[in-house]
Amino acid sequence: MTTFRGFIAVEISPPPKLIEFMQAVKHSGAPVKLVEPHNIHITLKFLGDAEEPLIDDIDYVIRQATASEHPFPIRLQGTGVFPNKNYIKVVWIGIEQGDPIARIAKTIDQHLVNLGFPTEKRPFSPHLTICRVKHGKNKDELLQAVEAYSTVLFSELMVSNICLKKSELTTQGPIYTTLKTVSLS
Repeated sequence: MTTFRGFIAVEISPPPKLIEFMQAVKHSGAPVKLVEPHNIHITLKFLGDAEEPLIDDIDYVIRQATASEHPFPIRLQGTGVFPNKNYIKVVWIGIEQGDPIARIAKTIDQHLVNLGFPTEKRPFSPHLTICRVKHGKNKDELLQAVEAYSTVLFSELMVSNICLKKSELTTQGPIYTTLKTVSLS
C-alpha cells in the first residue's frame, strides 16, 4: 500500500512584518532552521504516514468538520517559544480569535479516529511555527528577538480554506503539495 506523509492545515501568505520577524530570528545567531515563507501554515492535524486510498475519506472528514463554518477572521499576533524559555525547540507566532480553528481541529481529530488516526494527546494550540531551534547557542539573543515582537500585530486575515497537504522531506527542506482543498461555505 502506498503512503504519504500528511497533515491538515490552513495556509498562510506571510505578511511583510512576519518576514521581518523571521530575519530578526535569523540574525540572532541562534542555530535555527527557519520555515520557508511559502510553507508557513497553521497545522490542524498531523497525520504522519497515511495510506493514499484514504485521501478521499480524509477529504470527507474535513468537509464534514467544516460544513457549518463560514470564512472567519484571525489575527497573527505575538510571539513565543515551545516548550519554555530555558529549553527552546520552536519559535512561534500566536493566533488570536482562533476559536473556529480550534473547533475545526477538534472535530477533525475526533472523526479521523474512525480512519485509524490516533487522537492528539496535547490540547490544540493554534500557532505558526517560524523555526525549529537546534541547540541553546545564543539563546539570550534569540529570546531578545522573540520578546521584541511579543505584542506585535503581524496581520489580520480571513480563513476561507482548509487543505490536506503532502509533505516530502528532502535535504533542502520539506516540499508541500496540496492534495485537497475544502472551501468554507
